[in-house]
Amino acid sequence: MDELAAQINARLYPLEEVMDRLLVGRTKLYELIASGQLRSFKVGKRRVVSDAALREFIAALDTAA
Repeated sequence: MDELAAQINARLYPLEEVMDRLLVGRTKLYELIASGQLRSFKVGKRRVVSDAALREFIAALDTAA
């Protein structure tokens, strides 16, 4: 079970890491989440972004460009 939990956690990014990956600040990240452009969810008290949601967001940027 610990291995499964580690695999799941490896696919979830805390918002601080998402900011680093997207090179945006906290305000812009929360704007993206609030507008629905970047999907996120809460795990306990933490808000996280899944690897799939991050990839979809980046793909949408490529398509729009």
